[in-house]
Amino acid sequence: MRAMLLERPRPAEESPLRLAEIPPPAPGPGEVRVRVHCCAVCHTDLHIVEGDLPLPRLPVIPGHQIVGVIDAVGKEVHKLKAGDRVGVPWLYHTCGQCDYCRRGFENLCDFAEFTGYHANGGYAEAMLVSESYAYALLPTFSDENAAPLLCAGIIGYRSYRLSGAHRGLRLGLYGFGASAHLVLQLARHEGCEVYIFTRTPAHRELAKKLGAAWVGAAEDTPPSELDAAIIFAPAGSLVPYALRVLRKGGTLALAGITMTPIPQLDYSLLYHERIIRSVANSTRQDCREFLDLAAQMTTAKIPLHTEIQLFHLDQANEALQALKKSQIKAAAVLRISEAM
Repeated sequence: MRAMLLERPRPAEESPLRLAEIPPPAPGPGEVRVRVHCCAVCHTDLHIVEGDLPLPRLPVIPGHQIVGVIDAVGKEVHKLKAGDRVGVPWLYHTCGQCDYCRRGFENLCDFAEFTGYHANGGYAEAMLVSESYAYALLPTFSDENAAPLLCAGIIGYRSYRLSGAHRGLRLGLYGFGASAHLVLQLARHEGCEVYIFTRTPAHRELAKKLGAAWVGAAEDTPPSELDAAIIFAPAGSLVPYALRVLRKGGTLALAGITMTPIPQLDYSLLYHERIIRSVANSTRQDCREFLDLAAQMTTAKIPLHTEIQLFHLDQANEALQALKKSQIKAAAVLRISEAM
């Protein structure tokens, strides 16, 4: 099978992924093999290939927003079967035994493993996953449009919930890529007024098209204070700007897996019970809830739409380069041959 291998982390501009021909993996007990149709491209993939995150294994095949069809199952697989269309997200395995798992915070599991990081992911024609961490997908979305839901959507959903935003409140989103364009639609569906902070002209245009109440730069002052905010861009310098326009008691959620240093803050920006909280990974319950909600929204007054830009598997380096330069309008998706 064809796969894009990371053998040594390097800047995206140096095309660190190599197209290779490797044997298709065989599923073990409890595992299914997914013939990958599509895999969306995430900023976390960029952090992996460039070595911003410590890499637990090399070589590794990145990719964790995977949509495909099961073509082989191992022993002790009981719920899924060959022919099922499934999605595979970032969370690949948890221990189920540590204190975090027992308290319902498996996203913080001490022994968590992640797709395309600890285990080979979706920049390939096939990958393995435990059936407990694969999700049957309804035919509501095409393969290409379903792929960004598996991380951009799920982590956006968790960030939105942790921000405390709900009907009647004003939500600010800083950085407007794959996650933010989905959260904007989700928040509008639930009755929020959404303010978008981004410099990129194409992103501003899309935000307005999707119903943003206001669009500006981080330095700008919106017409009203925010009740909640989420920073999707990995830029710590945005934190003081977001706090500056956040109401008393509001929550600022930081959705990135990495972030540049946060500048020294004047305490007055944080005072009056404003909260800053990070968002780390997601749980299987987050995934189930969001996929159900996404399916429900397709028949709603404001249906969920994924804006995508397609690349072929062998263009994965080019997709990562475009992502790094903010040249992707919303979500980049690798379209992968269905042939094994």
